[in-house]
Amino acid sequence: MKDLQDVQSLERNLTLNSLVGEGTSKTYAKDTIMIDNIDNLAEILKTDLAIKNKDIKISYNKVLAKADVCVKILYLTEENRIKFVESTIPVMGFVDIENITEEDICDMKYKLKNMLVKPNSAEEHSIYIEAQIELSARVYGNKEIKLIQDLYSPSKSLMFNQRGINTMSDKNCMKSVCNIREKLNVPEIAGNQIYDVEVRPVILERTIANSRVMFEGELNLKFMYATNQTCGMAVKEMKVPFEYNVEVANITANTNISTQIEVTSQDFIVGTDGMIETRVDLGFSLDISNTLQINIIDEVSLDETRNKEIYSMIIYFVKPGDTLWKIAKQFGSTISDIVRVNKIEDENKIFPGQQLFIPKYVYTRQDQTA
Repeated sequence: MKDLQDVQSLERNLTLNSLVGEGTSKTYAKDTIMIDNIDNLAEILKTDLAIKNKDIKISYNKVLAKADVCVKILYLTEENRIKFVESTIPVMGFVDIENITEEDICDMKYKLKNMLVKPNSAEEHSIYIEAQIELSARVYGNKEIKLIQDLYSPSKSLMFNQRGINTMSDKNCMKSVCNIREKLNVPEIAGNQIYDVEVRPVILERTIANSRVMFEGELNLKFMYATNQTCGMAVKEMKVPFEYNVEVANITANTNISTQIEVTSQDFIVGTDGMIETRVDLGFSLDISNTLQINIIDEVSLDETRNKEIYSMIIYFVKPGDTLWKIAKQFGSTISDIVRVNKIEDENKIFPGQQLFIPKYVYTRQDQTA
């Protein structure tokens, strides 16, 4: 607003999370996995692949992603034996994003796109595996802004539009590990070898209270174990309930929380009495943020029919809910003038019934030809 020196503005200092940039790339996990020299591979029965030990680092306009691809292959030999082999393949990839810094917050997602598993024709007693992994990164920065929430002029009539928008604040990424230790009674597996156990965690309920996120869930377990029957393998499914709490400061019931869970480690020890000692570690990744509602002012213009100012003084008694800003705007005064005239020490402390002298402007009709 040109040549308008007396505009009064109500400002609010905010710290927001602003999206700096996003990007995707691909990386590959490739390896030749050796099996026992006595085994002649007949068929690959099952392949499990899990991405673990994820880590990221921001440097030089790049997000460096590191992880381990853990592979477990269940196979059948020509001698009709069921065997398994495990391997860990380290992978690394980059996502290029401009104008990012080490202080920024990065959300990185790993997604398995394609996988090839086949007997290695170039080397006996080995299996070739190749997996394509998509890396998706979104980088956020903390941005401090001073936002005008309201404005007016004692000498002119201002007109403007005000609209509310939602933005994000207090973004945080937390990691925590839940240790599940249970003893399961499975008499049909007693004394038999476990080939593989599929572990699938499921969250049944999530509640937020007293700066704590509380999870109730269950582990869906699928045991594949040896038998004396012709097929040599049987399946047993079980469910193990669990509860887990994560301490998170400054959260409310309206806080946005996105949770990802991965099995970071698992171990099952079979006893001769049919008891299985279950040791499962779950990695919880919590993406936390708050939705902040803010007001945006735009399209400010002047009402040229505003009256010409004549100075006067009125007496006002403070009402519940009043602030000096509301009072000053209502009577076309300024906070600084009200504070000065009434010798107020703290402009944020006024109380109902308090008597205030308000310097007021009185207007007459302006010359429309001016």
